[in-house]
Amino acid sequence: MRRRDVITLLGGAAAAWPVAVHAQRPRRVGVLTGAADDPQGRSWIAGFRQKLHDLGWADGRDLQFDVRWGGADIDHIRASAADLVNSKPDAVLVYSIRVLRAMQQATRQVPIVFIATSDPVGLGIVESLAHPGGNVTGFMLYEVTVAGKLVELLREMAPQLGRAALLFNPENISAAGYQQSIAAVAKAIGVVPVWLPVRGAVDIGDAIAAFAREPNGGLLLPTDVTTIVHRDLIIGLAARHRLPSIYSFRADVASGGLMCYGPDTADLFRRAASYVDRILKGEKPADLPVQAPVKFELAINLKTAKAAGLEVPPTLLARADEVIE
Repeated sequence: MRRRDVITLLGGAAAAWPVAVHAQRPRRVGVLTGAADDPQGRSWIAGFRQKLHDLGWADGRDLQFDVRWGGADIDHIRASAADLVNSKPDAVLVYSIRVLRAMQQATRQVPIVFIATSDPVGLGIVESLAHPGGNVTGFMLYEVTVAGKLVELLREMAPQLGRAALLFNPENISAAGYQQSIAAVAKAIGVVPVWLPVRGAVDIGDAIAAFAREPNGGLLLPTDVTTIVHRDLIIGLAARHRLPSIYSFRADVASGGLMCYGPDTADLFRRAASYVDRILKGEKPADLPVQAPVKFELAINLKTAKAAGLEVPPTLLARADEVIE
């Protein structure tokens, strides 16, 4: 081989080398959840990562994950969103509407897959469910009418229920929808709705203690990262004040809560992985339709019911997906 040909060949290989290295670079996937680093959140993210593995992405070789926890602290969430964007991820998964808002403020370029909100069109997050547009798509977490269903189920569990209190953070922009749904159902079945806005542990303790001073009350906890973070506190206060309460997640019932009804969030995280997979393979968020939950869970804790002096109706037991004894 002539010297000139050898030089040309080596020069071509050198030029191609950075491209080859870039092609083998692990893709960066960020995760920012509004909740705290707890067993429930870790199990959701483990399911998300496992689904990506099932789709052919090897953790460490093909993907690098950067997981952040918001802990229901809006300032920390905003700082984490900005820092995550600065790390230049190829895609980001976010959980909760507060996190989604913060991430949208931080970037309009990085592809975002969300698990959040019940009305992404009405809130201006996407142009339409079928064609989201922009850099955002994902999965609706909670249909606000489910909040009204919580009133019905709690009344069925506790027939003496006369007042039903919504415990919520006023920064949760889904709260207005929860209130509307709860008020409509409560009026129809003769229950008085009560609003308990809270922002942290002290507020929660004061609000529940004040509410419990009158009889025949119960607590409603549709999904809200503040009440998720303070799950154990709320469950303990509900038990102390003998307040029948209905939550949104199976983990609440496993931790001692009376009952729950809500979407199978673990399923949403697995489905979100399929969207991240498609984005990493070249599809655009603008072309991936926003989807709704398809699985809902009803769980009941019989030990908690007994401690509260409640007899679980057989019709409710028959409908439960899980009964914890």
